[in-house]
Amino acid sequence: MALSFDKALGIHQFTLGIRAKRAEVISSNIANADTPQYRARDVDFSRALDNARHQQQGMKMHRTDGQHFDTRMLAAEQVKFRIPHQPDTGDANTVDIQQEQAAFMENALEYQMSLGFLDGKFAGLKKALKGN
Repeated sequence: MALSFDKALGIHQFTLGIRAKRAEVISSNIANADTPQYRARDVDFSRALDNARHQQQGMKMHRTDGQHFDTRMLAAEQVKFRIPHQPDTGDANTVDIQQEQAAFMENALEYQMSLGFLDGKFAGLKKALKGN
């Protein structure tokens, strides 16, 4: 009997990657808090997760011609500019450092939670393989 990791791990394998990408984008926002004309960005998590679900359900896109859109570029479309809560500070920078720090902390906690879910899934698989 073949073991399918896609079925065994479910959507949790994708949430981990999306949260890692979001941490990267938020870190970039924090690093550029004092850069003039820098626009804060964020990952649309629910949209990225919907795309991952569709890919998991077998709706994968295959590139059969060099002139077709590259599907890797579609993942970059989920990184959008954030709507600022504060007015422009004069240098056109839209990073609110407190908002970014809170978003980074929330994302880190959610990343740890996703890791915990995956750890539980692997523990269940290990028990099943051992026959316990």
